[in-house]
Amino acid sequence: MCSSDLARRDHSVRRALVHRRLGGHRDRGVAGVTAPAALTVVPIGTLRTPFPDRASTPRQPAAARDARGTIELFPDGRHEHALSDIESFPCIWVLFWFHLNEGWKGKVLPPRSTTRRGVFATRSPYRPNPIGLSVLRLERVEGLVLHVLDVDMIDGTPVLDIKPYLAYTDAVSNAGHGWLEADAENPSLDAPGDPKAAYEVVLTPLAAAQADFLTQTAGIDVAARAREVLAAGPSPHPYRRIRKCDDGFVLAVREWRVLFVVEGAVVTVQRIHTGYRASELFGSTDPALDVHRAYVERFGIAGDR
Repeated sequence: MCSSDLARRDHSVRRALVHRRLGGHRDRGVAGVTAPAALTVVPIGTLRTPFPDRASTPRQPAAARDARGTIELFPDGRHEHALSDIESFPCIWVLFWFHLNEGWKGKVLPPRSTTRRGVFATRSPYRPNPIGLSVLRLERVEGLVLHVLDVDMIDGTPVLDIKPYLAYTDAVSNAGHGWLEADAENPSLDAPGDPKAAYEVVLTPLAAAQADFLTQTAGIDVAARAREVLAAGPSPHPYRRIRKCDDGFVLAVREWRVLFVVEGAVVTVQRIHTGYRASELFGSTDPALDVHRAYVERFGIAGDR
């Protein structure tokens, strides 16, 4: 994470109040309806998660299955009482603030779409008011700390509110899937899973050997991360760190680059290479780059041997 992102995160968590201007161009709204100039939102706590940045954060709670985190409420004198009886619910709604996002657009490109969609028809974090909403499993409460599962938020995210998830009123069994359903090959709603089938992600023998090398020497599972991201859709997307290149596409996984091609619903990972230039690697004695130098000696700077 860059220093400016860290500064914004720390600033937003430390502040007692979070302000967000509403309304924008009032004269473009519904006739006779006047929006307030601003509302004041008071964070009640902070989320602690294993995800330090956008790229590593799962896109939905379902993709973050079993990921552990905590909600740490600020001392207030009332929050202890506010948590009474919350442990009787296995799941909770968590409203939070996308504190690293600035600005928004009317149309966005979701990971599961090749077409730009209206932001209100997506889960995009870039919204007029960057409020997020997730259902998390509640493990236990210790004082002002809630231990939760399935966290899909960046570490340090401000929490706005907590509510119990009530299956009898919150679960809508016959709800459709909108444009996801229309885009899917099989729009049947018999299964409760994602209506848009995941892409199949396969690795060539070379890519598999390279991924094994990185797991053993660097402790990073590039293959697992590539499968997670690319199964959701391989379209170029800056938020997901995917871009087009001359001979296919490139996914950035930390300091590593995963080259892949797409044919139908199959994504083939062809090779993996370092994100550093040769001059950066061999013009430096930084021990943090040792694994990259060893990788280049084994597989080449382009990862093609």
